[in-house]
Amino acid sequence: MSAEEDLIDYSDDEIQATDAAASSTAAATTNGAAGKKGDLTVTGKGADKKGSYVGIHSTGFRDFLLKSELLRAITDCGFEHPSEVQQVCIPTAMLNVDVLCQAKSGLGKTAVFVLTTLHQLEAVPGECQVLVMCHTRELAYQIKNEYARFSKYLPDVKTAVFYGGTPMVKDIEILSNKDTYPNIIVATPGRLNALVRDKKLSLRNIKAFVLDECDKMLDQIDMRRDVQEIFRATPTEKQVMMFSATLSQDIRPICKKFMRNPLEVYVDDETKLTLHGLQQYYVKLSEGEKNRKLNDLLDTLEFNQVIIFVKSTLRATELDKILRECNFPSIAVHSGVSQEERIKRYKEFKEFNKRICVATDVFGRGIDIERINLAINYDLPADADSYLHRVGRAGRFGTKGLSISFVSSEQDETVLKEIESRFEAKVPEYPAEGVDSSSYMAS
Repeated sequence: MSAEEDLIDYSDDEIQATDAAASSTAAATTNGAAGKKGDLTVTGKGADKKGSYVGIHSTGFRDFLLKSELLRAITDCGFEHPSEVQQVCIPTAMLNVDVLCQAKSGLGKTAVFVLTTLHQLEAVPGECQVLVMCHTRELAYQIKNEYARFSKYLPDVKTAVFYGGTPMVKDIEILSNKDTYPNIIVATPGRLNALVRDKKLSLRNIKAFVLDECDKMLDQIDMRRDVQEIFRATPTEKQVMMFSATLSQDIRPICKKFMRNPLEVYVDDETKLTLHGLQQYYVKLSEGEKNRKLNDLLDTLEFNQVIIFVKSTLRATELDKILRECNFPSIAVHSGVSQEERIKRYKEFKEFNKRICVATDVFGRGIDIERINLAINYDLPADADSYLHRVGRAGRFGTKGLSISFVSSEQDETVLKEIESRFEAKVPEYPAEGVDSSSYMAS
């Protein structure tokens, strides 16, 4: 394959979706009774007909009858009670049922497939049984770390992560040695498809096929093509699971073409996608006033860590430079820096060595850094979905957080109105006197 193909980067590119994907698997049908609980609609195979799920705090992870090694790792992580999404999905997913799940950012969707696949896995040396794909390298790296965290007492389980922008020869080395050959692969579609196409990787033993942020992957036509080719290289008999915080009515039938009678878990109403505990404000100003306002906010607001979103890699680099010149401990993460450097910076921020991160939308989905409690849209995104994914970086798993969006053009005002209309929530102007830190800082 060419060097250009090898370095496919989907991170900051938006490619227009075309016709619905065709897949080798028959279209799924959902014939189970629907059950409701809180924010979720549950349908399809494995759905509780009465929708009578136990109250969230009366259920513990032990009730799922997971492997004892997994329960030890869960305890080490300090988790006691599963989130509602985990309660609904894990017991059914453990029965090998396909799962299509849409739920709010920060509610532990990753743990659903990580715990399920680790519970089902009987590690065989030199055999890959679990395949997880996502759309960015950072997310792939993070998911790989989640597998490492939960498999700490499963020494025979080997996990590897493959993504573009790194030498392919390293991936081939891992796959050509039985001692390092992974049982679980986390990857971006471009690199994975190259490894399969070049016959460096066999998917004939795959038992679980997972897409995280599936709407992003099936919306973009080139990425969808890669996903389909990889899907065809796996056995017909396997479990398929797909997850995202946003699943439009248009994309759901495409997802279900890959599945057989899945358990479907959706937020009842799109307006419920907003995050409870997250305060949202906007600041109206001109483009030239943004830097001064940002400086003021960073000086006056209390925060653990802040993520600042901009619309391009060039703006990310420039803003990061300005912040560092003003003695703010900043770091920039975007697709304009090398893969190795991006992962290094991500780790530096995750490990709390830096408190301020300037990022493009490459960081807008799925990235889970628990200390972030302030998100600033220096540049407002182009649509309501991107806004939700961005501000969802603050206030993960129901914790408190604060988001502030700069509105500097007519287009920004239109997007703000779309956000308010979509989520049926008023985003007020940031008060002149500021906000009380106790309202968004955990006590």
